[in-house]
Amino acid sequence: MRKTVMPQELRVSLRGKSKIVANGILASNPVFRLVLGMCPTLAISTSAFNGLGMGLAATVVLVCSNALVSLLRKVIPDKVRIPAYVLIIATFVTLVEMLLRKFVPALYDALGIYLPLIVVNCIILARAEAFASTNKVGDSVLDGLGMGLGFTLALVLLGVIREFLGSGTFFTGTFGDAEFGVVIGSMPDYAMSVFVLPAGGFLTLGLVMAAINAISDKAAKKRDERHEEEGKIIDERVREHVENELANAAEYAEQAVEHAGTAHSSAAAGVNGAEKEEDK
Repeated sequence: MRKTVMPQELRVSLRGKSKIVANGILASNPVFRLVLGMCPTLAISTSAFNGLGMGLAATVVLVCSNALVSLLRKVIPDKVRIPAYVLIIATFVTLVEMLLRKFVPALYDALGIYLPLIVVNCIILARAEAFASTNKVGDSVLDGLGMGLGFTLALVLLGVIREFLGSGTFFTGTFGDAEFGVVIGSMPDYAMSVFVLPAGGFLTLGLVMAAINAISDKAAKKRDERHEEEGKIIDERVREHVENELANAAEYAEQAVEHAGTAHSSAAAGVNGAEKEEDK
């Protein structure tokens, strides 16, 4: 069976595209790294379901607004670009708000005022200004997707922790007429309600950010140590190579000297022979 080999240009392109998405999820996570969108993060992450709903709504708006801003980046004048971006974002937020109100009214009520406030969410405005306005449509869509997924994961993570500790439940919510979620044993009787209050939001966010920073620092330290060890190995190999080359050069020089001495002796013997012949 013949194995298909992916062209080098395609591999490089796919690697670059994946980095755009991964950047928003990990390296430049809008909540844990850039510390953006704190208002909805603290207010909505009282449950995992609410966090998921807000994150997906913001992701849809991010992807659509980034795509349209990128398409119109050469048309929108610089003097009115921010109002234009706000108008574009508001259009998509209104569409998302209408869909949630129609099909998921419970989630719409839970998100409350924070849903229309997506219009002025600094994450969306920042990506429209910093990325979509200077990049192609495909890359802008991927950037919006990565940032939206990073925002969603952050909200869900905080929501899971706060819901578990503050209510003793896991992923409770209502979708249409269906209710779902898990009540964890007798946890509701021992739940700490402070975690579903604003103070609990700040506390949870601070602890999670501290843990992520500690893990990142540890990983960075290990990476630096690995690079340092690899550098030492490379230096040792270079030193050995230079020593071998110098030894070979010295050996070649000795052989050249020996050959030159032999040739000189042969020439001297020839001259002496010639002089003896002349004397005879």
